Amino acid sequence: MQNISPEVSEVHWLLDMFQTVDVGLVVLTADYKIQVWNGFMENHSGLTPRQVRDRYLFDLFSEIDEDWLRRKCDPVILLKNRAFTIWEQRPFIFKFRNYRPITGVADYMYQNSTIFPITDVRGVVTHLCMIIYDVTDVATSRLELESMNGQLRQLSKTDFLTELNNRGTWEDALQTEFKRLKRSGHQGTLLMCDIDHFKRINDGYGHAAGDVVIRQVAQAVKKNLRETDVAGRYGGEEFAVLLVDTTADQALYFAERLRKTVEGLSMEFNQQLLKATVSVGIAEYTPDMLEHRQWIEAADKALYTSKADGRNRVTVAAK
Repeated sequence: MQNISPEVSEVHWLLDMFQTVDVGLVVLTADYKIQVWNGFMENHSGLTPRQVRDRYLFDLFSEIDEDWLRRKCDPVILLKNRAFTIWEQRPFIFKFRNYRPITGVADYMYQNSTIFPITDVRGVVTHLCMIIYDVTDVATSRLELESMNGQLRQLSKTDFLTELNNRGTWEDALQTEFKRLKRSGHQGTLLMCDIDHFKRINDGYGHAAGDVVIRQVAQAVKKNLRETDVAGRYGGEEFAVLLVDTTADQALYFAERLRKTVEGLSMEFNQQLLKATVSVGIAEYTPDMLEHRQWIEAADKALYTSKADGRNRVTVAAK
């Protein structure tokens, strides 16, 4: 039996490791022609080393941003430094599909990479080596956690029943706008809205029916909002809307449209038809207001007038 020299055995071991290691290994010439392509790259690209050898990288993989990658690699060649890319900055270099069942939520493999120079005996950089790491598990876990945290932050600001801003979030927005108006002298109007005879709905049909009415009125409020307006559930059956850069006259149009929308709603609960109306109070910001609560009080007073005058109407506070 022929003996295998230690040198040959070591080369065989290294080649075997090179092919089976669970990272991508790519060696490029200085002009980006592929010289080495290991098993990881073959398995995920579907291209064999023979198919890619001496091919221009950017011809084979059009998804790679050539300008970006060259900016990463040029210092590696010139300064003989390593370069790194991380998935947070760019999800991947090679657009490989993700086949892991555990991380099936991702369509493509998230990748980190290390790029380092390969020099000849004279110390001249002749090739670049790219190591591609599959970090899909880490990336998807991080993204899911961030998404959950974002949802929790949103939930902490949102009224569960109406999906409008809760009172605290809405009032914070009002304080911010109040300070802005104090500085700028611009216009802004506050609208307070209350469902008429809401206690009768709760007493006659139950609190579940009352929740249906509150949700439907909230939808009517959202339907009439502009992107810059800020609406919230102020408490119980009362809603508040901050109309940015809006005069009282302009707000009156909004309020009447809202009042008519609610008046026209037909809400069904347990095969029974529910109807509702709203009363609205409007107060435009005035420079003599010292704090935002005075603004709320002015709109509340106008709302009370609407209630006292027969409900299902809009009242504008006197300046």
